[in-house]
Amino acid sequence: MINDGLIQLFYQCLDLDDQRRYILRLGGQTCLLEVEDTPFVVLEASFRPATGCELQEGFMLRLIDGTEEVLNPETLAVGEENVLYCRVKDGRFAARFSRSAYYQLAGHIREDPRSGGFVLPVNGIRYPILTRDGQDVKD
Repeated sequence: MINDGLIQLFYQCLDLDDQRRYILRLGGQTCLLEVEDTPFVVLEASFRPATGCELQEGFMLRLIDGTEEVLNPETLAVGEENVLYCRVKDGRFAARFSRSAYYQLAGHIREDPRSGGFVLPVNGIRYPILTRDGQDVKD
């Protein structure tokens, strides 16, 4: 889709049914969608340090639908071919990181000497980055 209005309408109507399948709801009608990977893509991940106004550091995500939200680092996971994912929209939807967003976040990821896996340190907490099946990510 290349029309911004249609893209915005698509994301405004996107929902999940009781079986966690993607659907579009518009005008009292519901349409089941087949989504190949995720409907959301993280286009940008920028680090926001703690300041006088913001008491905690974090990462701001810019999503393909034009919205921005704070990354919940507990939701980070790595899928096949080392694709990075997180949950967005209050945890309702999965989002895939674009290559550029992945590299923006990767600069902050550290190896955890205790587990041999990787963590994202945020506000003094080391959030483990798991595989999508829940296992620690290792080399």
